[in-house]
Order: sequence, then structure tokens, then C-alpha cells
Amino acid sequence: MEVPMSLNHSPEMQNKLIARVPDITGRALPEWFQAIDNGPSFLRCDERANWLADEHGLTHGYAAAIVIEHERQRRSRMGFM
Repeated sequence: MEVPMSLNHSPEMQNKLIARVPDITGRALPEWFQAIDNGPSFLRCDERANWLADEHGLTHGYAAAIVIEHERQRRSRMGFM
């Protein structure tokens, strides 16, 4: 049974997690964004975060933070913010 995960970090926690992603994971955010873009076409953010965590061995906190940042930047590029 899969445990539901929260994608609701506080803005402060989100910023802290994102700042530490390269040091903790050994990969920069653009590399993670490319992995998401090239991965399965999940519609929901929680599905993408679960896949990222399972496929790449990330904790769910970092996976969720990466997905949230990816979505934020994608929406920003598309003018949805």
C-alpha cells in the first residue's frame, strides 16, 4: 500500500529543500527537471513525486520539492502565475 505524501511545504521549507538539492542529490535542478520531463506522463504532482522518489532513490521530501519547483517554473514560463 502506498502512503500518500504531502506536497504542501511551507515556502520557507521549500526554499531550504531546493537550495540543498544539488548537495544532497549530486544533481542540479535542471537535471532533475529533465528527468521529470523525460519520465512517465503523470498528470498529478504527487504521482510525479512518487515516481521520482522511487526511480531515483530520493526521499519524498526532496522529490516533492523538486516537483513543486518544476511545476512553478513551468507555469512561470507559460505565464500562469
